Amino acid sequence: MGHRASWRIGLGAALAGLTAGAAQAATLAVLVAAGDYRDLDADLKGPPNDVRLMAGVLAARGVAGADMLALTDAPEGLPEGAAVGVPDLAGIRAALADVAARAVAGDTVVFYFSGHGTQAPDGNGDEGGGADEVLLPVDALGWDGTGLRNVLVDDELGAWAQTLLARGVKVVGLIDACHSDTGFRAMTGAVARGLPPTALGVPEDAAGMGEPVNGEGLSGEFAFLYSSQADQRSFEFPLGEGQEWHGAFTAALAGVLGEPGNPSWGQVLAAASDRMARGEAAQLPDGEGPLLSAPVFGSGRVEARWRVEGAKLEAGLLQGLGEGDRVAFFAEAAGGEPLGEALVVKPAAGSARLDPAPPQGTAWAELVAAAPPPPLRLAAPVQADGLDYAAWLAALPAPAAGKADLVPVLVAGGLALAGPDGALDPAGPGSTPRVVPEEGEAETLALQRALDAAGHALRLKAALIGAAGRSLTGGPALEVAVEVKPGSRDGAGCGAPGQGVAADPAKGVAPCDQMWLTVTNRSGQPQDLTALYFAADFSVTPVWPRSGLSNRLAPGEAARIGLLIDPASPPALEDLLLVAVPASEDGPRTDLSVLASPQMTRSTAGADDGLSLWIDVQLTEDDAVARGFAARPPAFTLIRQPVRIRAGTE
Repeated sequence: MGHRASWRIGLGAALAGLTAGAAQAATLAVLVAAGDYRDLDADLKGPPNDVRLMAGVLAARGVAGADMLALTDAPEGLPEGAAVGVPDLAGIRAALADVAARAVAGDTVVFYFSGHGTQAPDGNGDEGGGADEVLLPVDALGWDGTGLRNVLVDDELGAWAQTLLARGVKVVGLIDACHSDTGFRAMTGAVARGLPPTALGVPEDAAGMGEPVNGEGLSGEFAFLYSSQADQRSFEFPLGEGQEWHGAFTAALAGVLGEPGNPSWGQVLAAASDRMARGEAAQLPDGEGPLLSAPVFGSGRVEARWRVEGAKLEAGLLQGLGEGDRVAFFAEAAGGEPLGEALVVKPAAGSARLDPAPPQGTAWAELVAAAPPPPLRLAAPVQADGLDYAAWLAALPAPAAGKADLVPVLVAGGLALAGPDGALDPAGPGSTPRVVPEEGEAETLALQRALDAAGHALRLKAALIGAAGRSLTGGPALEVAVEVKPGSRDGAGCGAPGQGVAADPAKGVAPCDQMWLTVTNRSGQPQDLTALYFAADFSVTPVWPRSGLSNRLAPGEAARIGLLIDPASPPALEDLLLVAVPASEDGPRTDLSVLASPQMTRSTAGADDGLSLWIDVQLTEDDAVARGFAARPPAFTLIRQPVRIRAGTE
């Protein structure tokens, strides 16, 4: 894999000027790209691109190149003045030590890592019997009988962060790696950023390899954003024309940080999660720390429009654009009348072509509407064992070209429909939905019934998330507080719930738990509220408004929405979408409950309900109808609340 040259600039000299002479608080960054592994057969293509992208984002938000140190084997394209180092363990430790020595109270230190992670036996007992989580520098080595060598353990990273926090320095950690080896991966065209401990020679029965648990918490002003939950994988993908690889989390995070506005880290995390929900990666970002509610340093771009150079749009997949999105042309960066519209075609990572070409005088473009979701696409089936699957194979349609929405997995004599990452039961046994024929039903009919439900649920969610976007400016129209009442099993049902406590359902709820949401209208006008629950089995259930109740919330008014987690629920990652449509006091109500049914039609949606009609048209598979309808959706607010269902206990 090649010899690593020594650093171009000695670390001491490179970082000596980071804060020298600066009276105001500075932002210092250490960016690590661990992709070209020296001894492990586990190379990644994306980390150098990720570090280059994140360095550009930091520069755009006002961080000086001289205040960045990029540990990467591919330094081309970094901001001017950025120091360069080697992403091995010694290089990472030296960079962390030098930044810690130079940061002063009020400064912000950013640590970004793109590469592999794994788990290792707890080395000092602080994990309470659980495993250590580790990051793998490029010189990482496997098990030597007592531990992994040349790895960065979470304990070491936490101790480094605490020394900074104790001095009043703010710490932001951005980790695009994972430590999980959960599930069966059948995905093509993507690579997981995580190695199972056994791949590094760690014995399966090694002491201290229990489930990871949190050690002693940090104290101070910090935020850590992770690319996935502790039991999920993180992925990297080739993006569009040119096939530039990036981590799914980094691509989404960079796109959000480049948007106009001054969001909090929590808003950035939520917006990145929404972007990832539209993509291929079955991973849910996570975050912790008091800085989640604090504004991100610097500011994003001022213009809400993108530059147009000839027939080329200076924005692409990294900015959240996709094939078939519609943009409008303008002569000015703000205001003015549109000069025309075009579709985005062949988007690359940071640019796209336009059809038709922009008219004369065009200098800027802005997004009008996302493309209608494409029909459901299945990958080629994957057979996990040697059983006879002739009936299921005959029922399956031919694989679709391009990126798939679902991967059929033939396992244990049945058929499971895995997500685009191909992971079977990533959240635990039974967490991937199975196609189960009803009594007397042939496999062909059972599969068609399941695919109809899956196609509707996936396309409806994509249409809502794609049309809503997420504003990073101004106050939210809705304020949501969640309370969870722990439940208990009572035979086949549920017993009385316990005392409710404030909780985030994305962190986990159990069968028989009750979720109670208080949704308050914080806008200055009435809002029509609909709540739709998207289950892992592709069912869509309207949970608000209740039958016979008005769903209109006056300014300051709140709705109380309750859900019971079914006692038979398998482990799963599900979604509750809250949709609020601005309304006039005397106007017709917008109730999107009808969208839950795959059999809805435009006549049942109601011609007076602009959003229901618009969404319904987006879900039609008649491309001419969808593109002939008004491209810009009515205004609405969408809040996505992930719900992670843990395995239940009897």
